[in-house]
Amino acid sequence: MRTTLRNFMNKHQKPVLTGQRFKTRKRDEKEKFEPTVFRDTLIQGLNEAGDDLEAVAKFLDSTGSRLDYRRYADTLFDILVAGSMLAPGGTRIDDGDKTKMTNHCVFSANEDHETIRNYAQVFNKLIRRYKYLEKAFEDEMKKLLLFLKAFSEAEQTKLAMLSGILLGNGTLPANILTSLFTDSLVKEGIAASFAVKLFKAWMAEKDANSVTSSLRKANLDKRLLELFPVNRQSVDHFAQYFTDAGLKELSDFLRVQQSLGTRKELQKELQERLSQECPIKEVVLYVKEEMKRNDLPETAVIGLLWTCIMNAVEWNKKEELVAEQALKHLKQYAPLLAVFSSQGQSELILLQKVQEYCYDNIHFMKAFQKIVVLFYKADVLSEEAILKWYKEAHVAKGKSVFLDQMKKFVEWLQNAEEESESEGEEN
Repeated sequence: MRTTLRNFMNKHQKPVLTGQRFKTRKRDEKEKFEPTVFRDTLIQGLNEAGDDLEAVAKFLDSTGSRLDYRRYADTLFDILVAGSMLAPGGTRIDDGDKTKMTNHCVFSANEDHETIRNYAQVFNKLIRRYKYLEKAFEDEMKKLLLFLKAFSEAEQTKLAMLSGILLGNGTLPANILTSLFTDSLVKEGIAASFAVKLFKAWMAEKDANSVTSSLRKANLDKRLLELFPVNRQSVDHFAQYFTDAGLKELSDFLRVQQSLGTRKELQKELQERLSQECPIKEVVLYVKEEMKRNDLPETAVIGLLWTCIMNAVEWNKKEELVAEQALKHLKQYAPLLAVFSSQGQSELILLQKVQEYCYDNIHFMKAFQKIVVLFYKADVLSEEAILKWYKEAHVAKGKSVFLDQMKKFVEWLQNAEEESESEGEEN
């Protein structure tokens, strides 16, 4: 039986297929990458749509289901912006062949805000319809900014306007601006010139606060000076350049940012010096030099000093002991505060800082009046400043508690003032 079965198997072995080709399943075939075919189809459709941007938007919407936008996103956006495919560096491919180009693009549009805004709407509609193009468009715009040198001044202006409008309506994120910090663009002045046009268009869409808020979120608020060559990276040069261009809001914004950065550095250094118990004379000298170097007013410094002085100590948690500890500590640094509270406004700022601190740190609630009296005796605060604070310049925090604490002392100041006036009249 077994022998018979073996003989049957040997006689009927399956044939071995050699040299035969199998049909590949369609999904396994690698599709050819043919950007020129895509270009020709796209340009033909744009030319047929003509100047009617509504027709252009409809054509792009319907064609996306037939053409592979995901695969040819670079080519798609090159053509919509520049009218043709772009080679590395920004030069046009087939520049001499008009059949490979279209005039229905941003670079061929009229150079006015309304026209470019209409083109921006085409991009908005396209990206809303094909959401996957969002990242590709962001990358395209970064690339186009790197290619600025290859474009004419008019083309740069239109691209700046388009970028500003798209930043304003949220289609593009502010981080596309990082491309402008490229050395060659900065050195030749293209970066600053382009940025001015872009910010103008952006601010025509949104207010200055919205623009500066976007810059902060993208961590670009501290990099704006980098739009200029190293030897011109000063706040004064930036302010002059942008103010002359009609963008004073951005000049003011940069000054404030620079001042905040300077204050943070100053506070950090002050904190260190106070922690090391540097002589007060040395601290005074250091602060005065920093004020002069960074054009800081006394009113900006007095609050920093108060904060640093109060942070230099580990405070007792018991309310009955903290007041005594605070007075001893502040008596030591009163001469330092006195140097930088020579103006009435500085005195009021200090009083408000003391009020806020005592309110925010509950163990200090009962110490407020004692601190103010100490500062009055040490010539840090004048009676005029204390009376003004009491009548109108106090802040809301703990208002009723602190005004009640100060009531008797204020009455004493007012009586002393009246007595000195009557003595003056008698003389």
